[in-house]
Amino acid sequence: MRDFHKPGRSAVYATNGMCATSHPLAAKVAVQMLESGGNAVDAAIAGAVLLGICEPQMTGIGGDCFVLLTPPGEDRVVALNGSGRAPAGIDAEALRAKGPVIAPYSADAVSVPGAIDAFCRLSKDFGKLGLKASLAPTIHYAETGVPVAERVASDWTKATDNLSGHARDLFLMNGQAPTPGQMFRAPGQAKVLREVAMHGREAFYQGDIAEDMVSSLQALGGTHTLDDFAATACDYTDPITGGYGGLDLYEHPPNGQGATAILLLNMLKHFDIAGMDPWGAERAHIEAEATKLAYDARNRFVADPDHMTRLDHMTSLETAAKLAALIDPAKAMPAGLPGAEAVHKDTIYITVVDKDRMCVSLIYSVFHSFGSGIASDKYGILFQNRGAGFTLEEGHANEVGPGKRPMHTIIPGLLKKDGKNLMPFGVMGGQYQSTGHARFITNITDFGLSPQAAMDAPRSFAEEGMLYVESGYSDDVRATLSDMGHDVQPPPAAIGGSQAIKIHDDGVLEGGSDHRKDGCALGY
Repeated sequence: MRDFHKPGRSAVYATNGMCATSHPLAAKVAVQMLESGGNAVDAAIAGAVLLGICEPQMTGIGGDCFVLLTPPGEDRVVALNGSGRAPAGIDAEALRAKGPVIAPYSADAVSVPGAIDAFCRLSKDFGKLGLKASLAPTIHYAETGVPVAERVASDWTKATDNLSGHARDLFLMNGQAPTPGQMFRAPGQAKVLREVAMHGREAFYQGDIAEDMVSSLQALGGTHTLDDFAATACDYTDPITGGYGGLDLYEHPPNGQGATAILLLNMLKHFDIAGMDPWGAERAHIEAEATKLAYDARNRFVADPDHMTRLDHMTSLETAAKLAALIDPAKAMPAGLPGAEAVHKDTIYITVVDKDRMCVSLIYSVFHSFGSGIASDKYGILFQNRGAGFTLEEGHANEVGPGKRPMHTIIPGLLKKDGKNLMPFGVMGGQYQSTGHARFITNITDFGLSPQAAMDAPRSFAEEGMLYVESGYSDDVRATLSDMGHDVQPPPAAIGGSQAIKIHDDGVLEGGSDHRKDGCALGY
């Protein structure tokens, strides 16, 4: 139990249903969907789409999603890949002529948005109330507006330079980011969602709305066509699994980085994490070194599943053992080991559990803050820049190519124990997410923390040759890590965010929501 003399959050308990996500209005809308007879899919769609209005720098209908869900009364976990593809006309040679990487704030970085197709498919296959009901709250709030929350306002201010052209008119107010409490509206997106509610995915991927997106991108040099949008289709697939501390971890398969979280946890099994000071230098060091090695493997191998051949290598215990043996418990590896190329923290996560204990773990993003910074001319659809997740290295599995899906950082998670659903969870934070999954799980298993306490705990992350250490660590820990050879730096913002719902044996639901975001867990 937490120390009530200190600031913090209590866990949220309920019995009928629950949502945990990064904005309170989205959590409220999701619970209202449950109360009105909807299930976890109806509620998750309603909350997720609304987050595109509440947190437009993080996500939106021009983005992608990944989903894990458990149908009621079943043990299986269903994975849905709602990530879009590069246009058929994209040319790696032409892009290499422009520079060493795909320009992140250009039409070249815009892959076709996949989330709307996935939401339509989910609603049809697993929802109860239908798409009209799930989209109605967002249509309302996009028209009438929502007050900008504190963390959202902070992120918005830092990202204004990412916006260009028409997007600056839509997402800035007199050229400035909104302040906390200021109203934000998106009437163009309301029109889009109304059409999707009435006519389904075809309204988005064909006709007037698709023409608006394609013409806007082509005007900026994009190779996108109407055929690219019409061909968009999500895919059901099988999750990949790992384990740690008696729990079974279900992750979405590539092109997400879930395999990296499994590799990380398999590496950490070779160290006595439970015997370490949970907030000491030793644990932070081992986690940092494992992160460097796991992310190096990720950057080498993770790609579009149709082009990736080394998934078994990443999830194998032998690979983890060999990598773990490279870690010096007292000394940091030299800088320069390939890792994450940039800090991207712009993602939303939502989880819902309903009265039938159907679980949804859903993550939804536009990648960089405000994605590509490009909005369509007529409807103001903000485009993701997931194409920046491709490499231009010739022959690489993740080399950009026609119709390929890029490597994604976003990963939903789900834990089981003894074959039973225990906890859908997610950790936002772009590149951090695999390390975040490992940290969250080891907090729970090795140190016995509740979901909320596991989120409240301080974080560190090895990235770009530096070790970012949150202020929750002591100065002595920072000094020790520096003596080990780490370039210790404060992170540019609090590291990530997280949400989880634990299902107790007696059926009680326990929700946790990260203080690093504006959101909460709500139940009824």
